Amino acid sequence: MVTERVDRRLAAILVADVVGYSRLMGADEEGTLLRLKAIRRELADPKIKEYHGRIVKTTGDGLLLTFNSVVDAVRCAVDVQHQMAQRNAEVSPDQQIEFRMGINLGDIIRDRGDIFGDGVNVAARLETLADPGGVCISSVVREQIRDKLPLTLGDMGERQVKNIARPVHVYRIEIGDSNSPSREELIDDPPPLPNKPSIAVLPFQNMSGDPEQEYFSDGMVEEIITALARIRWLFVIARNSSFTYKGQAVDIKQVGKELGVRYVLEGSVRKGGKQVRITGQLIDAATGAHIWADRFDGTLDNIFELQDEVASSVAGIIEPTLLNAEMHRSARIPTHDLTAYDLVLRARALFTTWSKDAIFQAMDLLEQAIERDPDYGTALVELAARHQEIHVNGWVTDPEAIRQRGIDLARRALQVASDDPNVLSRAGFALGYFTEDIEAAISLLDRSLTLNPNAASGWQWNAWLQSWAGYPDKAIHSFETSMRLTPRERRAGQFMGIGVAHFFARRFEEARKVLLQSLDEKPGWVPTYRFLAACLAQMGRLDEAREIVAKLRPMTSDLIPSATHWRNVQHRELYLSGLRMAAQSNSAPDGG
Repeated sequence: MVTERVDRRLAAILVADVVGYSRLMGADEEGTLLRLKAIRRELADPKIKEYHGRIVKTTGDGLLLTFNSVVDAVRCAVDVQHQMAQRNAEVSPDQQIEFRMGINLGDIIRDRGDIFGDGVNVAARLETLADPGGVCISSVVREQIRDKLPLTLGDMGERQVKNIARPVHVYRIEIGDSNSPSREELIDDPPPLPNKPSIAVLPFQNMSGDPEQEYFSDGMVEEIITALARIRWLFVIARNSSFTYKGQAVDIKQVGKELGVRYVLEGSVRKGGKQVRITGQLIDAATGAHIWADRFDGTLDNIFELQDEVASSVAGIIEPTLLNAEMHRSARIPTHDLTAYDLVLRARALFTTWSKDAIFQAMDLLEQAIERDPDYGTALVELAARHQEIHVNGWVTDPEAIRQRGIDLARRALQVASDDPNVLSRAGFALGYFTEDIEAAISLLDRSLTLNPNAASGWQWNAWLQSWAGYPDKAIHSFETSMRLTPRERRAGQFMGIGVAHFFARRFEEARKVLLQSLDEKPGWVPTYRFLAACLAQMGRLDEAREIVAKLRPMTSDLIPSATHWRNVQHRELYLSGLRMAAQSNSAPDGG
């Protein structure tokens, strides 16, 4: 039976509503409409754009918005409410327009331009609890902005709200407090410019006229980023951060500040039949000046040469003394089967969601790609990585068969693409997990990072191997390097890794905080629940630990894993003993 794939993602949801809308319209219908339009035009819409928000829909008296970043959503709400208070100071009380706002972080379903789900419903209920001119947030949002924004919060306790089964813990942002931040204080310190040329590649516009070709356009950009990242003297922001601007009208100067880069590349992709056209323009983020623009035409048969040509042209503009030999040395044609290539692009679009169903769908597409081209290194190593993910989550009935299959796929990938940094790093990660030779796996990551020091994922996989080998502080350094290369990425993976490293270093409170951040962004990932439960148990907070285990039990049959990939015996016992304490209840723990 064929089922329609639901488009899900995690988002910060902001609901805003005009206070006393019916009263205002009854008193002065035309004047109220004119004032609302002016507020939208002069304040609300520019602020939504500035903070990278997306308007999902408008009603006569309200707005429904989504943001990729919880911090940006809160910044936008506070900034708008501050400026609305200033506007109202100059308006007679009977004509003042005030907003209530509610913000939540949750899983949403997108359908025909609208969004649905409990996360949206909670945000709407939070809005009704806010004071006029105020903002209410959920506990999930509070955890995300803690220590990031200088805000004063009022604890309103747990509230039972309409159509939501569980009580919602509500916090009020003290908008009028004397300690409330200024606009400048709401902006994080931007990352400093690196000591070498730096660039971010924004998502290219899909000009094909077919929304179904969006994955192809995104795949082209990812390959261009990869080609640029091979240039060792260039600092390249990873895809996961640059793609947070997807679908948004952006201010290039602001992008440069937020990502900490000197140059920004933007453009478009048009695919028609076998013909492909890529246009690109390079912009100096400091001045907004256009440095270079060009158009590249080719066919699907020479798509890889076309991608490298774009990257070479950009690099040549940034650094005229670039030796083309470096590009040619590292350039490779991953496959001659374009259908296999297309299948890998489709799989990538799925597994970035990190959900169980999407990972299994991606595995099926990767199997098809390998069936068409058994020597396609990228497909082999991505499938090996998916085997590691389902194994560590306990989503398998035969763990040993999955382990052997993962090892085989990783080794096959190394045989056919041993000079590809991405293959080296992903294969090293999988082999470090599945086999006993952790030092050999680390050497693969070292080689990968020598070839491509800009690979954020390579630094992340290296960090995990360091953690598995028993070096938590080295792991934290590598995770932080990965995060610098992905300043706008949802950092659930890095947060979890840093939390685990703090746990093994017995910095339990730091571990707890960071693991909670990871769960906020990636609520379905089994290992994070395991480590949070173990951490709470080791802190003596057994009731909380058992609550985490209760959430974990429906998610996996492998509650207490073998954890043999943690090579340090003391670390492994610290982890497993914490889990065993957390799992002690009236029912026996699963997974032995």
